[in-house]
Amino acid sequence: MATLTVLKFDTADGAEKALRVIEDLSKRQLINLHDAAIVTWPEGKKKPKTEQLHNLSGAGALSGAFWGMLFGLIFFVPIFGLVVGATLGALTGSMADVGISDDFIRSVRSKVTEGTSALFLMTSAAVQDKVAEAVRGMKFEFIASNLSKEEEDKLRAVFAEEEAAPAY
Repeated sequence: MATLTVLKFDTADGAEKALRVIEDLSKRQLINLHDAAIVTWPEGKKKPKTEQLHNLSGAGALSGAFWGMLFGLIFFVPIFGLVVGATLGALTGSMADVGISDDFIRSVRSKVTEGTSALFLMTSAAVQDKVAEAVRGMKFEFIASNLSKEEEDKLRAVFAEEEAAPAY
């Protein structure tokens, strides 16, 4: 099963830097990167810029429509208010079927703000210790995934251990 993970960075370029690391891990077959998208929100801009990774293909890759709908629900829907409420109910219901709940949407919306960036990853088969080692030193917040609570807690613990580990 593929995992959708969202990592938030305190800089507008942090997600792009992290994506390069994940792509390298994928080339080394330490993680299966099915698809990815980046949200950057530079200081002074009213809304974020979104970008889907286009060079991936295959069964795990998601369509532009998926990313567009997800980013629309997270970043652009609050602008429209109740005008599209009934339609949104149907959309968020279908997103919940793939592990994207209202809590997931609210969490990402509240944390990815002006001056930050986020990396949305659809991955599987990660060699967790190698991935954790590769991202050591990067400053990010693991904000959401479609994993079960137990799986997500385990993943958070792996990254917390890496952050707490002394640099040699």
